[in-house]
Amino acid sequence: MSKKFYVIWKGAKTGVFTTWPEVQQHTAGRSDAQYMGFESKAAAEQAFASTYTKALMQRSLSKAGGSSAAPSSNRKASSKKGSAKKAAISPNGPSDIEIYCDGACSPNPGKSGTGIAVYEQGKVTSLYYGLYQPNGTNNTAELNGLLSSFQIAQHFIDKDNEQSICILSDSKYSIDCITKWAKGWQAKGWTRGKGEEVKNLALVQQCYALYKTMHTKITIRHVKAHANIEGNELADRMAVLARKQHQETMIRYSKVIDIKALLALESG
Repeated sequence: MSKKFYVIWKGAKTGVFTTWPEVQQHTAGRSDAQYMGFESKAAAEQAFASTYTKALMQRSLSKAGGSSAAPSSNRKASSKKGSAKKAAISPNGPSDIEIYCDGACSPNPGKSGTGIAVYEQGKVTSLYYGLYQPNGTNNTAELNGLLSSFQIAQHFIDKDNEQSICILSDSKYSIDCITKWAKGWQAKGWTRGKGEEVKNLALVQQCYALYKTMHTKITIRHVKAHANIEGNELADRMAVLARKQHQETMIRYSKVIDIKALLALESG
């Protein structure tokens, strides 16, 4: 069932909203954005009266303890079986939804930007670029890409819980931060090793908090950079565009998606 109510706790505007475009308008480009979808107005209003952290915890607990839900492995298998015909046409992988993310920075540290390419049933349907930082790094740009991908993935999960979703990044650092290291860092009070500070901590914490709510519904894959993988190359071009245009908020690429012309643009 598609969720029809959204809560924004942190954004250009906060409150309860009824459309996804409104949420995008008020949260795009904000690395501190906090929002979530709900199936009823009452649930949304109750959540807004509380905190984003409590809402995340409640959603995680309900998913973990819901006896009526099939185990995640079975549900994924069922989803893949049901969409096998559609997935087969995808040139990029066996998932219904594929979200490629990439970051660009020049020099490093220096001017950075983030790009996203979204594929549905093997066809690119939307591109996004933004999150420009005048003194960013490759790693912050890549983490911003993962965070934005999780936010986009949540929208697809809210629309159709049975779609298979894959997020693809060429940054082993950002993937490992969230899928391997963050759990241990959190257990140590968000420190690493001998009490050393975790780099890019705020971004890592936000990515990990969102990742925990959806990790059974998505897969994350590492792809090789600049290896003629179309989705990765398009995300790269969007990241460079964000860096060159100093685009601070994450916005949707509004022109016609001419793949050949876009791939001819400067790469990162």
